[in-house]
This record gives sequence, structure tokens and C-alpha cells, in this order.
Amino acid sequence: MGRIIFYEDRNFQGRSYECMSDCSDMTSYLSRCHSCRVESGCFMVYDRPNYMGNQYFMRRGEYADYMSMMGMRDCIRSCRMIPMYRGQYRMRIYERENFGGQMYELMDDCDSIMDRYRMSDCMSCHVMDGHWLMYEQPHYRGRMMYLRPGEYRSFREMGMSGMRFMSMRRIMDMC
Repeated sequence: MGRIIFYEDRNFQGRSYECMSDCSDMTSYLSRCHSCRVESGCFMVYDRPNYMGNQYFMRRGEYADYMSMMGMRDCIRSCRMIPMYRGQYRMRIYERENFGGQMYELMDDCDSIMDRYRMSDCMSCHVMDGHWLMYEQPHYRGRMMYLRPGEYRSFREMGMSGMRFMSMRRIMDMC
């Protein structure tokens, strides 16, 4: 089980809100958020309610002023706990929306879909097993998106318009 504590001010000061599961809208608990402490587990935090907008991966540790470190304002509005998972990992990535174009199956991390598959874009995917992070740039850099098992027919319709995903990483020993 995971546990994260959000604080309104830097250095773990001000009002706090403790979360041990998903929270789709934190605005009624905190007006802003400048620091947090992940006591156990891993979480994705989002700058909009309902798990929308920019996403940031948070593992166990203290983030005394993580907002400025990550380039965010004081606008964490939702968080999702990433469950522990010990099984196999499998995901199919597609060049186009609605599972169109080239398709490749991944069972391990991919630091560059361009280098590995000569694929210039990934616009949909199907996560069969495991929990994954997709990154906007090769070598696990740039903005990211958390994917759990399910079908993702259009990243554009998920609010990721203009983003191209170029690398993928399994969330396994990261938590």
C-alpha cells in the first residue's frame, strides 16, 4: 500500500493532506501544493483534476520544493497510486490512432522507438500486462504518461494532443 502527504508550503510546512489511494480532485483539501513526502509506494501526480494534464512520477522520498524542481506551479489537482505488480510486462504500440499502422510488441523497456523499430510516432497502444511510463523524448526524458492495463485508442483524445511518445519504461523496481 502507498502513502503520500502533500503540503501547501515548501519544506513540508502549512496544511497537509494524506493520501493512501487515488484522489481525483484535491482542491477541497489544499489550495496549493509546494512539497510532498512519499512514505511508501509510488504515485503519479497530475496538474488537473480527474487524472488529466501534465503527469509526474513520484517514488519514495522527500520533495521539499518539488514544484519548482519539476517546473510546475502550485497546481497538483489529483493523484493516482501505482499498485505493486510482479508479473510479466507486455504492451503493443501502434503508429496511428485506433491501433492503425505499424504495430510492435514490447516486453521490456525501450529507450527509443525510432532506433529500435524505425517508428517515428506512437499514437495508440494496448497494455496487456504491467504498468508503464511513456515518455515524450528518447531515453526516458520529457513529459510522461502513466499507462495501466487497458486499450488506449487515441492519445490525442486523452488530452495529449501534440505529444509524441518516443520511449517506454516498465514500472517494476522503481517503487
